[in-house]
Amino acid sequence: MSETGNSPRLADDAGKADGNTAVRRQNALLKAGALQNAILNSANFSIIATDEKGIIQLFNVGAERMLGYKAAEVVNRIRPSDIHDPQEVMARAQALSLELATTIAPGFEALAFKASRGIEDIYKLNYIRKDGSRFPAVVSITALRDDYGDIIGYLLIGTDNYVHKRAEDALRESEERYRVLFNSVPIAVFSCDRFAVLQHYNRYAGELWGRHPLCGVERHCGSANLYLPDGTPLPHSQSPIVEVLRSGIPANDVEVIVERSDGSRISVLVNFIPLKSASGEITGAVTSFIDITERKRGEVALIEAKAAAEKANLAKSDFLSRMSHELRTPLNAILGFAQLVESGSPSPTPAQRRSIDQILKAGWYLLELINEILDLSLIESGKLTLSAEPVSLIEIMLECQAMIEPQAQKRGIGMTFPRFDIPYFVNADRTRVKQVLINLLFNAIKYNKPGGAVAVECSLSPPGSIRISVRDTGVGLPPEQLAQLFQPFNRLGKEAGAEEGTGIGLVVTKRLVELMGGAIGADSAVGEGSVFWIEFSLTSAPHFAVREAARAARAPPQVPDAAPRRTLLYVEDNPAHLELVEELIARRSDLRLLSVSDANIGIEYARAYHPEVILMDINLPGTSGIEAMKILRADPSTAHIPIIAVSANAVPRDIEMGLKAGFFKYITKPIKVNQFMDTLDRALTFSQTASGRAANKE
Repeated sequence: MSETGNSPRLADDAGKADGNTAVRRQNALLKAGALQNAILNSANFSIIATDEKGIIQLFNVGAERMLGYKAAEVVNRIRPSDIHDPQEVMARAQALSLELATTIAPGFEALAFKASRGIEDIYKLNYIRKDGSRFPAVVSITALRDDYGDIIGYLLIGTDNYVHKRAEDALRESEERYRVLFNSVPIAVFSCDRFAVLQHYNRYAGELWGRHPLCGVERHCGSANLYLPDGTPLPHSQSPIVEVLRSGIPANDVEVIVERSDGSRISVLVNFIPLKSASGEITGAVTSFIDITERKRGEVALIEAKAAAEKANLAKSDFLSRMSHELRTPLNAILGFAQLVESGSPSPTPAQRRSIDQILKAGWYLLELINEILDLSLIESGKLTLSAEPVSLIEIMLECQAMIEPQAQKRGIGMTFPRFDIPYFVNADRTRVKQVLINLLFNAIKYNKPGGAVAVECSLSPPGSIRISVRDTGVGLPPEQLAQLFQPFNRLGKEAGAEEGTGIGLVVTKRLVELMGGAIGADSAVGEGSVFWIEFSLTSAPHFAVREAARAARAPPQVPDAAPRRTLLYVEDNPAHLELVEELIARRSDLRLLSVSDANIGIEYARAYHPEVILMDINLPGTSGIEAMKILRADPSTAHIPIIAVSANAVPRDIEMGLKAGFFKYITKPIKVNQFMDTLDRALTFSQTASGRAANKE
């Protein structure tokens, strides 16, 4: 086939190729046009195009939706300045450029001028809808140019910023609330990064430190001048915040002293809390300080006040002890010699016995008054010591019955006591429980009517308590007097009556019951009588609940004429007390008495005569009885001799101190004859045993 024969086919193929290319180009143009239309007609964006003079030429569907205008209403009619706040635009322009603020008129032209300079930016503006309402928008403005670079218009693309604006406003409000809270709490708070470099601190922290929370130059949280509570400087390496950042473990309620920027120091309580990322890495820490300087000063003041109060109580106790001694000293002579006359030979005449009874009655009443005042003072000063132990109510009742029934019989008062089928024990001080019951029983007799009755009743009071009631048939009390029952020195109008009283017995009783963990109360009706009750918690019986049976006073021992007499030494500077004891010992044919008025002479007598028992006064001129007793205890030749303290110092604290110091027994003045003789016999028995042991050692 010739070449010329093929030419038409080749030309035909070329034509077809050109046609295909044209189709492809046409399709591309159509596609591009479709994309442009899709973009222009997007409802999510407002697209506004203007000519070079700023007159709107294009207003897409998104602009119509956002602004409420139809394109026909704005195209070739208005400028963008008419659909957003021109004052706001001008304010933005002024913030962006001094040149804009001085050369361009307010409105769209200000931002268009910036775009014409090739500066494209995004602005947050408020658009104005057709109905006059406003909404926030984010708008970008671009200058449109032809192929020669001349500006032929401007393009504004905007989006509704309402949702973002709300989020921003909410975030701003939240930050403002946090800022106000952060700066208003009366706690110093600051935060640091993981290198302990200060990041933030609140207003109170600045006030607390004087400038900022750090007194160092580098604003390093570990560089503040810290001290331990005792004033010891705390090295930087041992700073609590450094340790928290290293370990990641919070440190709470750490007490330190901080040096402020002016050099003054304050006590603070610190909490360190580490901050961690989601992966657990330590990113910093938050520290809060509470100024406890005033609290510490208050604590110091309280300690000082407590010490002063204790000192005052001690002085009060010493005063009471001295007063007790001074009051008991004359009472010892009064009651001692009255008892001697009462039991002497020949027996007193009836007239003398009546006089002696009056002396003894007044003396014992005065002693009761002294004891009650001392008890109340000791309770109020907190110096009263109680011994809590299982106490048998049966034994206490029997002892009280033996003591009270003779008093009731003298006044014609009938007494009834409960019978216990089951032994009950309460956890209390045995001596004080007995004191409480005797006081209630004695009052029930004293304020009863002639021929009346007193009934003691016991009943279980759940849970786990027992109530002891003392019921009388007296005149009773009206409600207003019942309310004043436990007031000190208030005798409820009985001051002018025949019955003597101190007005503090019930007060002491109430305080004692409450100190032992019990409760006390009273019920009364005028003309019917009164019921006083106390409650104590029940407890189990002790393993060895053996009590020594009450013993009657023993008669003086009968000693054969040929039996040797045993020697007593009495160291006493008061002649009346010495005479009383001399007369008591004179009734014992088995004893002889040596007496001296000076402790130092008494020590020499003890070494020379080796008495079986020594009676020692406490308050002696020069060397005291306690000092003399210690000297005798330290001497091997006299160490075995029992020494009995005979003193008017009757405060329990004095008795306890005396027994701890080493006295064999402690007898208080005024002397009770039976008690004195019983104690003396015990000491003689002990002395005989101790002498035997001393002889065997030799």
